[in-house]
Amino acid sequence: MLFVPVLAAALLGAGCAGTSQHVRVNVPVPVVCDEVVPDRPLMPTEALAPGAPPWVLQRAALAEIDRREAYEIKMRAALVVCTAPIEARQ
Repeated sequence: MLFVPVLAAALLGAGCAGTSQHVRVNVPVPVVCDEVVPDRPLMPTEALAPGAPPWVLQRAALAEIDRREAYEIKMRAALVVCTAPIEARQ
């Protein structure tokens, strides 16, 4: 009768004697981004009346390029903050 508990203990102990191997798996975890989305600016070409002269349209289009570039810079900055690794945000 003593043989069965000793055998069971030996088998359970043998299972713990092996070396455990840990494998690191990188899994993306969704994280809330608290960055404020910049407001879209009013574009000069949207405010033009229909039938505006070509020189007025050209001046508004050139001004719109600058506004769009500034808006794009703000949007890219927000994107970089939201997509940066968590370790880098400390």
